[in-house]
Amino acid sequence: MSQLLFFCGHAGTGKTTLARRLVRHWHAQPAAGAWCLLDKDTLYGAYSAEVMGLLTGDPNDRDSPVYLQHLRDPEYRGLLDTARDNLATGGNVVVVGPLSREVRAHRLIDRAWLGVGPEVQISIVWVQLAEAEARRRIEQRAHPSDAWKLAHWDQYHPRLFRPEPAEYPELLVFDNTEPGEAGWERLCTALDARMGRGPAFR
Repeated sequence: MSQLLFFCGHAGTGKTTLARRLVRHWHAQPAAGAWCLLDKDTLYGAYSAEVMGLLTGDPNDRDSPVYLQHLRDPEYRGLLDTARDNLATGGNVVVVGPLSREVRAHRLIDRAWLGVGPEVQISIVWVQLAEAEARRRIEQRAHPSDAWKLAHWDQYHPRLFRPEPAEYPELLVFDNTEPGEAGWERLCTALDARMGRGPAFR
């Protein structure tokens, strides 16, 4: 059975860092199989910069209404199309992206919407932080694509949501406030349980 693992969450929560570490870790474990890492920012960052530069004059804009209306959904469709292509080869895939609308609507467990069959096991990690800490990390990393959200935090803030576990039982909610070895072990243990993997997987 192929594995489709999502790392979702808002900007600054550390989802990409966690996903990369996990894939490196699994590649060192023969029992873990082959994994492909698909990060939306890596796949579409340069493309989005070109298009947004033409549309708004700001190549770093990833949060304005123009971006959300014209580019967001096509980027996600391409991301999921690429994931399906990799799953079709028999491999395992980690998808990294906010995907907050899709999580809110429970779409990531909708196999018809995803276009995957029962031969694919789906797991979803939602990485979160307190809003103040997420903003601090966004400011600290000083990535150009975060400029719009920092300058328009009052417009960005309402899009943030924290899923309640009772409403979203499909999610493995991981608080990344204190990234360290203890947190890493908690994440690995929880993923082992979700994915039905034994100690050999780690």
